[in-house]
Amino acid sequence: MIRLIHLLSVVFILASLSLSQPVVAETAEKTETTQEPEIKEPLFKPFIERYILDELKQLRQDQQAMKAELADKVATIRLDASDRAIRYTADTTNNIFYIITAAASILVLLGWKSIKDIKDSTELSIKKRVDELTLEYEKRLDKLEETVKERSDQIFATQKKISDSNTIHSLWMRAGLEKNDTEKIRIYDEILELSPQDVEALTYKADTLLDMDEDSWALSLTNQAIECDNEYALAYWQRGCAEAKLGQHSQAIEDIKTALTLASNLKEELTDESYFDSLRDNEAFQELLQS
Repeated sequence: MIRLIHLLSVVFILASLSLSQPVVAETAEKTETTQEPEIKEPLFKPFIERYILDELKQLRQDQQAMKAELADKVATIRLDASDRAIRYTADTTNNIFYIITAAASILVLLGWKSIKDIKDSTELSIKKRVDELTLEYEKRLDKLEETVKERSDQIFATQKKISDSNTIHSLWMRAGLEKNDTEKIRIYDEILELSPQDVEALTYKADTLLDMDEDSWALSLTNQAIECDNEYALAYWQRGCAEAKLGQHSQAIEDIKTALTLASNLKEELTDESYFDSLRDNEAFQELLQS
């Protein structure tokens, strides 16, 4: 009986091994036929775009939350001011009545004319005092409202400035990733809509226009950039590039000199700038190279 059990165990083990061999072979064949997918383009660009969209979404959410918080604070300030005014008026009125009551008692004791005279005098005095208090607190409330409105305008202006700065930063990130010149121009235009005096946006837009052979347009933009900031070296450099392409060699040399004076590190790019090819034989340009 024991031998029979051992025999059955051996047969079961051998059967299990024979069944597992095709599975292993099939798995090996699948492993050999599986190939690693070929990555033909970078995978990080969608993540960058997703990051920018998330940043813009978060910016809008923060802006809405700030508006709600500001409205709540303004309402609370106005309510507190009204409560204080009402309490002060009520307390003052009560004090007046106490004074009148005491005065009336004294007058009765002294035998003053009549209760009617006291009533008329009291009503006139109360009305006059209430009118004075009402006028005073109306002035105070008007002044408080003006202060709150001015502060609200300042907060909204600051909030808009922060929002525009964040938007401009996101647009610069997009421009740095964009390869299409036409799309770059559109992004720079969006930046200039938010900040018309942005010298960098004007200069980089001019650089892109030079790549598109829009030399006259680029020259106009560099002139505008220099009017906004006459200490920005790259604007003179780009204007020199535009003038060189347009054949205005003497003006180009002067702008290159100004750019090198404002930013000496630009001299390293002087020999590699393709837009200065027409100036290679110019004596003044050669002096700049050798200086």
